[in-house]
Amino acid sequence: MQGGHALRAVGDLVDFSTTVAAVAESLVRAWRQVRMELLVPLLRGAVVVCVVLSVVVLAEKVFLAVVSSAVKVLRRRPARLYRCHPVVEDEEAGSASFPMVLVQIPMYNEKEVYQLSVGAACRLTWPADRLIVQVLDDSTDATVKKLVKKECEKWGKKGINVRYETRKDRAGYKAGNLKEGMRHGYVQGCEFVAMFDADFQPSPDFLVRTVPFLVHNPGLALVQARWEFVNANDCLLTRMQEMSMDYHFKVEQEAGSSLCNFFGYNGTAGVWRRQAIDESGGWEDRTTAEDMDLALRAGLLGWEFVYVGSIKVKSELPSTLKAYRSQQHRWSCGPALLFKKMLWEILAAKKVSFWKKLYMIYDFFIARRIISTFFTTFFFSVLLPMSVFFPEVKIPLWELIFIPTAITLLSSVGTPRSIHLIIPWFLFENVMALHRFKAILIGFFEAGRANEWIVTQKLGNIQKLKSIVRVTKSCHFKDRFHSLELLFGLFLLMSACYDCLYRDDNLYIFLLPQSIMYFAIGFEFMGVRVSS
Repeated sequence: MQGGHALRAVGDLVDFSTTVAAVAESLVRAWRQVRMELLVPLLRGAVVVCVVLSVVVLAEKVFLAVVSSAVKVLRRRPARLYRCHPVVEDEEAGSASFPMVLVQIPMYNEKEVYQLSVGAACRLTWPADRLIVQVLDDSTDATVKKLVKKECEKWGKKGINVRYETRKDRAGYKAGNLKEGMRHGYVQGCEFVAMFDADFQPSPDFLVRTVPFLVHNPGLALVQARWEFVNANDCLLTRMQEMSMDYHFKVEQEAGSSLCNFFGYNGTAGVWRRQAIDESGGWEDRTTAEDMDLALRAGLLGWEFVYVGSIKVKSELPSTLKAYRSQQHRWSCGPALLFKKMLWEILAAKKVSFWKKLYMIYDFFIARRIISTFFTTFFFSVLLPMSVFFPEVKIPLWELIFIPTAITLLSSVGTPRSIHLIIPWFLFENVMALHRFKAILIGFFEAGRANEWIVTQKLGNIQKLKSIVRVTKSCHFKDRFHSLELLFGLFLLMSACYDCLYRDDNLYIFLLPQSIMYFAIGFEFMGVRVSS
């Protein structure tokens, strides 16, 4: 009797094992079928798409490099293309021969830098009776407001026409602040408007060198100067930002100015013709790219811009990773939403040529901001690590090495002194591309953070008093945790380990450093850390 039960139990166990084996075998067959009939073709198609996108990105980089190089070789400097001789005081008219200039300085709780910008603006070389310095203080900190007001009063006693302006709320953020500043009666007598963010320090001759372009060339709406960074050597984060920003100014802005007299206004260190601002509808707060919005509307009305790279204005790069991420979110989200809102306006514009429209849509928005960001994110952080698990998917060597190398070299030409940082910069930009692409999606689909505006934290000279590598006690672990970057870092690390153990294509040589950079960003092991 007991033997019969034992035999039945053994039989049931055998049947169960057989069933499990059959189910497992069917799952394996199903996986192989899905793998070969769905995943492998999808990944092969993704490789083809990435090849096309990489060629588009490379072509755009080469195109801008050729234009920028031609400008330098042919010496097509703005001073040779436009009349820009200095404004001279007439003996009879006196200082009235100089146009009225308004200098706007929007700020928000800028305790560390307000003295630098206000002082630099008040030291500008221009007849005192033809200059108005307008400090637009949106500060919510009462102590900071008192300090800024006191600083304005100090310069007012020295004979400078300084207007300290506040408003009830921060509606529209920077765009709303600038729009409110333009409504004051004394602004109507100003022909030109110079703008500086709170951390910018123009040299005394800034107006002397920029305003003549507008005075002698009635078709010009904007003169944009180049940014120079006072804290570029503070840490690795600022050094790598300098590389990206130098390329933007030396190549992208230079090419846009020379090619079709259009580029994105940088929001500061520029001088506008007030007429162009008024005709374009003034400042709009519909996106976080209010500067680009104004430039685009003015450009569609036929106004021209000029970038003068020889004029440099000192400014500060974000020294903390938190501040840099917030800035990049705003700079990526805003243009995406703006492109969505203004695409049809660009196509319908009647005062610009077909080629200028093509440049605005394809080069300025699609290739430079959307395709480049998507390709960098998808190819290096998704397709490449996934290909490790699919030997059937082959990525051409030239697509894997030669094109990315060419793109990277072309993008780093602006900062020769940092050429030794090109590999960490390349890895860093790949990680930040993920953050930017997420911001682009948020902007395009107008998600919750589409109009989020976080003022970039400035440290002024505060970091000079502290150790750059010091970690303050108030910097909690939870504040240095970015889950998306950490997930991608873990995925790349797993791919690198699998490639090292089971494959012989040596992709782990790239995947492992890239995963380390993801972890460095995910845990905020970069930049200066200061007390909040």
